Amino acid sequence: MRVKHLTIIMVFFWAMTRVFSQDSLQAYRLTKPLELDGNLSENAWQQAMRVNQFTQRELDYGKPITEKTEVAVLYDQNNLYIGAWCYQKDISKIVAKNMNRDFDFRSDDNFQIMISPYEDNRTGYLFVVNPNAAIADLQIYGGEDANKDWNGVWDAKTSQTDTGWFAEIVIPFSTLQFKKEKQLRWALNFERDIVSKNEQALWQGWSRDNSILSVNKAGKLSGISGIAYAKKFEFKPYILAGVSNNVGQATAYPVKIGGNLNVSLTPTLKLNLTSYTDFAQVESDKIPVNLSRFSVFYPEKRSFFLEGSDRFSFHLGYRSTVFYTRQIGIENGVQAPIIAGARLFGKIGKHNLGILNIQEGKTTQSLAANNSVLRYKYELGSQSYIGGVFTNKGSAGSSNQVFGLDAAYKTSRFLHDKNLVIGAKLAGSTRDFQQGKEALAYGIFLDYPNDLIDNFMAFSSIHKNFNPELGFLWRKNFDSYSWYLRIAPRWFSDLGVKRMLFKPWGITWLNTHDTGEFETLHNEMRPLGAVFKSGDRFECNIIQEYDRIDDAFYITENTFIPAGKYWMYQYEIQVASYKARRLWTELSYAWGDFYQGDKRTYRANLGYNVNKHMNINTEYTHNR
Repeated sequence: MRVKHLTIIMVFFWAMTRVFSQDSLQAYRLTKPLELDGNLSENAWQQAMRVNQFTQRELDYGKPITEKTEVAVLYDQNNLYIGAWCYQKDISKIVAKNMNRDFDFRSDDNFQIMISPYEDNRTGYLFVVNPNAAIADLQIYGGEDANKDWNGVWDAKTSQTDTGWFAEIVIPFSTLQFKKEKQLRWALNFERDIVSKNEQALWQGWSRDNSILSVNKAGKLSGISGIAYAKKFEFKPYILAGVSNNVGQATAYPVKIGGNLNVSLTPTLKLNLTSYTDFAQVESDKIPVNLSRFSVFYPEKRSFFLEGSDRFSFHLGYRSTVFYTRQIGIENGVQAPIIAGARLFGKIGKHNLGILNIQEGKTTQSLAANNSVLRYKYELGSQSYIGGVFTNKGSAGSSNQVFGLDAAYKTSRFLHDKNLVIGAKLAGSTRDFQQGKEALAYGIFLDYPNDLIDNFMAFSSIHKNFNPELGFLWRKNFDSYSWYLRIAPRWFSDLGVKRMLFKPWGITWLNTHDTGEFETLHNEMRPLGAVFKSGDRFECNIIQEYDRIDDAFYITENTFIPAGKYWMYQYEIQVASYKARRLWTELSYAWGDFYQGDKRTYRANLGYNVNKHMNINTEYTHNR
């Protein structure tokens, strides 16, 4: 009898363990339309399965979340619905300063949803909402990287009561790319940030060595079946008309017509078509002060190139890449019209594809040109891959090509639970498919990106005749060696310190490839730095630089740097207050050597939240 009772008790505790360690959420199918109002009052929300086990990543690692949080998932033929109950004991502590799209969600209370429809440990989507129903979204790739400029079609409504704030979110299935199967099983995770407490809690994968972008650490969403799939398309036409009246010339009436067509060919493949693309609505660049002799790398902001941009990337290391979309539409510094273009990207099983072809028209400075890119990756194991790239730019009987191969081994189980990435790349350029001498680029790297120790080592080489006309090279004819070591122990917690910030070294040195002569060195050391539990932070940095200048260059119209060899030492102090406050600031001061003289740099960033409808932000930089 005692054995029988013991068996019953053991079975009971096993069942309770399964309940309380639940890592899977069952979606509930709707039988009637749902009103999106943020109140979560419909019967479907009460009947759906909920998860409420959130564990802190910060500040008190491994402890339950301090404020009760529950989540449920519903779906119908066309949409996925997520309901979040974000209870709060003291609602006066809710921080919600923003209402704009793609707001800075780290400065507001927020709820985040990570969905990986492929369940491939690599790709997915992140959807974020704050108590004001402001939304932000990212497209995840590589397991820890994300495209912040991607914008999906989805919506959210929120409500607040004396018990907390609540969110109701709808994501059309047509926004997501996913496998077409009868029974869908997706990777899923949730995160709640309570910024008044500097608290961050996740449903699954709360390790400090990872974030919610770590698809392989997520839980599972099951129960979705029989959903609709339509070959969704978006058509965005435009027309621009104007009047031009110049002295001595007849009045002209210029007209420009064009548009974009986006078609989901399958649940996993998308086609973008464009003709006479209009980039007039693109956010303007933030122009930095450039005191170097090298070009500035500007991020892509044109929406036609943003979605699925990771499908085309092929980085060479040291600020260089085989394919840089901002080479398209600009020829010899003059804007070139895009007559027509197409992009196909997505997945077929373990095959990742990115295909692009764009035809440019001629300008006063250049001939018409055709631009083509083919990028391919094959998934190996749980997180690794092998792939290749081909680019071609051709005009009037002359063309430039780049061929490349790359591979990476990635694991999150090194030394049981640590992240490790090892990768290598090789590329060569040709002119009219004829290989020239010294036209190669290659590299290898090792990355150990973890909470306590972040260690990165790399070697790369770009020969002097390597010429990717559709890419970006910061410089060439060099061999570079890099080693960055960061250590962030969690000391002095009783004194309000969240983590210390040390960088024994962050060094990159370059040798001229064809001579082997020492050319450039940059080494940044951080002997002291800290992030506090309050969210404030400071850093003290020492920067050591060497630069061999073979040809004099101008940094202003009247100031030039003569040829020579220069050793420079600079010192920097940075102080920043917590951005979740109504008033916050970031200040830095750097001083030290600058070639033949010295340089002092003052930077200030000040933000003030008037109310949820208005935030004021100003930046100031002065180099003397």
